[in-house]
Amino acid sequence: MTLVNPHGSSALKPLLLQGDALASERARAATLPRLQVSSREAGDVIMLGIGGFTPLDGFMTHSDWQGVCDGMKMANGLFWPIPVTLSTDDESIKAGSNIALADGGTGEILATMKVSEQYVIDKAHECMQVFKTTDLEHPGVKMVMAQGKYNLAGPIKVLSTGGFKEKYGAQFMTPAETRAKFEQLGWKRIAAFQTRNPMHRSHEYLAKIAIETMDGVLVHSLLGNLKPGDIPAEVRSEAIEVLVENYFAPNTVIQAGYPLDMRYAGPREALLHALFRQNYGCSHLIVGRDHAGVGDYYGPFDAQKIFDEIPKGSLETVNMNIDWTFWCSKCGGMASQRTCPHTKDDRILLSGTKVRSMLSEGQDLPVEFSRPEVAAVLKKYYQGLTAEQNVKVELKGHSAA
Repeated sequence: MTLVNPHGSSALKPLLLQGDALASERARAATLPRLQVSSREAGDVIMLGIGGFTPLDGFMTHSDWQGVCDGMKMANGLFWPIPVTLSTDDESIKAGSNIALADGGTGEILATMKVSEQYVIDKAHECMQVFKTTDLEHPGVKMVMAQGKYNLAGPIKVLSTGGFKEKYGAQFMTPAETRAKFEQLGWKRIAAFQTRNPMHRSHEYLAKIAIETMDGVLVHSLLGNLKPGDIPAEVRSEAIEVLVENYFAPNTVIQAGYPLDMRYAGPREALLHALFRQNYGCSHLIVGRDHAGVGDYYGPFDAQKIFDEIPKGSLETVNMNIDWTFWCSKCGGMASQRTCPHTKDDRILLSGTKVRSMLSEGQDLPVEFSRPEVAAVLKKYYQGLTAEQNVKVELKGHSAA
């Protein structure tokens, strides 16, 4: 048995240039008109560069966009659940244009692009299909509605990983690197654990359930932008590291990160998470309660159900569905709704808002909810914020929860 194949391909297709080709294209990029890209678009460029979006060669055409929105497949029939698009308000960029894509935050040139098509989309239609809402309070909807008037399609050549390797070091692993690590360890069955938050006891329990039947778990942490109030990636990574060191058997967990922003698309994003984890070499994706959700836009297990609604063979990476987990005082340990017969009064459940409030006030989290080592990392972070920052984090976290 070998690792799962990359999505839609027998080999990874990273678009990041190397050596002389990179130097030559960087020189050419300096002469091209520049288009500043959003944080979400920059993350997509980098994922294309490292092969995380294999087998895409760039940003989607109108027919691809339409097919993905309406049927989760591109014009060529390839399964894909969320559009990967680039937008602009500059109507002078038309088919045949050569442009450089620059990070809107840093100004760094990330890629060059040969534009094959300029087109207009129905943004509200995309939002209804992907997010199931057009409510501007939804962070994903807000992101799409703020896009430029025109979408641009075309292949890209990637010139940079956008500083992620420099910032996160060994934690920023490419699909080729995770696959090599899995092979080195002799792992074939690997479950990916998607996280944008620190891992508390319930998350630890999910990962350990997977380890019981898998060779290992990839704790795959989002390194791109989150909604206001979420824990910064470097703090989250430290909290996960102390958890793995103290509470997991050696050589059962690899912690790594990837460069995307969250889209908060719930069920559709769960499918995207499975798709690119296939490129990273994972055979399974752990799908728990409210995977990639926000607010009350999705049912708690809609992200599990959607895997039963896609055509068989759409993905090699499959879902590992796990019910809502928690500490039950009557069970005397971690349990799930499938195994625990007791009531919510017997369960230790804390909202994100409550956790933030307790940590910002210097309170200890219950040991049944969070390991002390994890809580200590988070408490240090919150206590390092100014009083004004704490209030902003609390209010923003509450409004987006």
